[in-house]
Amino acid sequence: MSKLRSFSAPAHVVVAGAKGGIGRALVDTLLDDPGVGRVTAVSRTAIATRHEQLRSATIDFADESSIKAAAKDCGGDIDLIIVATGILHREPDIQPEKRLADIDGQAMAEVLQINAIGPALLAKHFLPRLRRDAKSAFAAISARVGSISDNRLGGWASYRASKAALNMLMRTFSIEQSRTNPEALVVTLHPGTTDTALSKPFQRNVPEG
Repeated sequence: MSKLRSFSAPAHVVVAGAKGGIGRALVDTLLDDPGVGRVTAVSRTAIATRHEQLRSATIDFADESSIKAAAKDCGGDIDLIIVATGILHREPDIQPEKRLADIDGQAMAEVLQINAIGPALLAKHFLPRLRRDAKSAFAAISARVGSISDNRLGGWASYRASKAALNMLMRTFSIEQSRTNPEALVVTLHPGTTDTALSKPFQRNVPEG
């Protein structure tokens, strides 16, 4: 039975960030779903597969022209778009800050580019491609640490700020879409701590399983 029963079948689903831990798992799950007719996997490098339902599109998330071209190639009547891009750390230049003195402007700008600006540009060019005659959705993977009211520990300034910005952007786009495409949803999703490269250095206090 399809997990996308509230969407029109066969659904066309786009996954951006398809080579990351969450993105790749989503692609694999969607390809096994009987309600999905086509999966477009969007990433910096192509996904090698012979699956007849899978299409691969390469983009540079910092290059708006490549995002625009990928959206055009996807055509219209997209049922679901999932944005699973994100960065928390990268050796040796990006690490989550433990205190104010750790903030580095260049690293912060790159985190904001990947976690907030990139998804905003994806929304700019992919939202107009959503189906208009039935339910459709644009969902971006966010994080609980992007909640201002839930921030009780401090630290991780760049990541927190980027996810808070992402939440606000999606809220703004949701309001606009309610006027132009009332059948469309724009949401952020909190996946919890998943066993991926992004969370690997920070899993020490995560319960087994």
